[in-house]
Amino acid sequence: MSNDVPGAATDFASLALPPALSDNLATLGYHTMTPIQAESLPLILAGRDVIGRGRTGSGKTAAFGLGLLARLDVKRFCVQTLVLCPTRELADQVGEEIRRLARGCHNIKVLTLCGGVPIGPQRESLFHGAHIIVGTPGRVDDHLRRGSLSLEALNVLVLDEADRMLDMGFQDALDAIIEVTPQHRQTLLFSATWSEALAPVAGRVMKDPITIEVDTDHDEQSIHQHFYAVEDDSARLEALRRLLLKYRPTSSVVFCNTRREVQMVSDALNDHGFDAAALHGDMEQRDRDRTLILLANGSISVLVATDVAARGLDIEALDAVFNYQLAHDMETHVHRVGRTGRAGGQGAAHSLVGERERARLSLYEAQQGGSITLEALPEASVLSRTPFRPMMATLMIDAGKKQKIRPGDIVGALTGDAGIDAAQVGRIKVLERNAWVAVHRDVADAALAHLNNGRLKGRSFRARRISR
Repeated sequence: MSNDVPGAATDFASLALPPALSDNLATLGYHTMTPIQAESLPLILAGRDVIGRGRTGSGKTAAFGLGLLARLDVKRFCVQTLVLCPTRELADQVGEEIRRLARGCHNIKVLTLCGGVPIGPQRESLFHGAHIIVGTPGRVDDHLRRGSLSLEALNVLVLDEADRMLDMGFQDALDAIIEVTPQHRQTLLFSATWSEALAPVAGRVMKDPITIEVDTDHDEQSIHQHFYAVEDDSARLEALRRLLLKYRPTSSVVFCNTRREVQMVSDALNDHGFDAAALHGDMEQRDRDRTLILLANGSISVLVATDVAARGLDIEALDAVFNYQLAHDMETHVHRVGRTGRAGGQGAAHSLVGERERARLSLYEAQQGGSITLEALPEASVLSRTPFRPMMATLMIDAGKKQKIRPGDIVGALTGDAGIDAAQVGRIKVLERNAWVAVHRDVADAALAHLNNGRLKGRSFRARRISR
């Protein structure tokens, strides 16, 4: 169900936000709200429980992020808000966005609690206190059981991508967490898709929620969808190879339905000369982190992933999406396609359709109210045989926040004595004990040599080039 708000104001200045939040939004260039923000934020600020559904890139995180920050009492140094996410990647992304929205507000502490990292440092951080916790259900439940986390003062609970949390088996952890939260709280549930399993959860944990549903369909002007017939499963890889060679996307995601297929397709693409990487639930966390950094840096051109693993990916500009198989339902298909054509950009979605998937394709047609034409695959004889190579390379420096390294230090080192143009330096991510920097492939060797032979903060640190 959709709840329209006739004549709803779309300017952030129309909201009753604290001045520090409003001023920061202006510096970030946030002036006009997206539809989901315009419809949900007034309700959230009024204290209502809200169910928000909107496709990837619709602005859901800023919607609930601004709402919870507006309600925060900075003087009460205790956990007042809990945001639960299905994956560490999404939790990290949400935590970073909340910090960015809050940077004009003094002394707000946002702490991320996720698995895949030692629990000791998290316990120590909790001992020193936090206002907002962003985490995965398993790790948050672990801290509650250990007594290192208290939710007694909680007034806002956010379930982000709750359907995926249920898909990943977090039902018991969610129940245990919700059981120890105060009854008198605001609950917000945001998701790109909706499963029937969510209805009883919403009914149990929310009070008279208002449902907001926007941006669930894609603008045909920004996302061009193409469907291709393949004879059998053995023909899919060749079809995917031809499409990649024809369209040569700078960045793309290939969606597969199983972890086994993800690894097989990724390995096969690399054998054909593409710079591809896999992302699925069987990978070690450090390998997942490295893959996502390489993708964000533009150092790999093709990510092969399952739907669950790709949820919450922080990709600003994705040229194309390839569906190696059709998704099992239309909502998942819409979510996949929504990875491209974001922020007003142009994108394309290419789907391979086998004989056994024709019935599913008919359901797609029925749900979108129009026929789908299967196109012919490009002829192999007219295609370039050379795969696209990523423009950027990624270097890792064995120094990070612990060594007081900042992005500006790295830029200065590369553009100073090294003589590298600032335009050839890309994304920089500084973690606790290391830093990752993207540089143009043509200057990667020079940049690496300078970092290894030069100094950062007056000290020498080791650097190396990271490949997939």
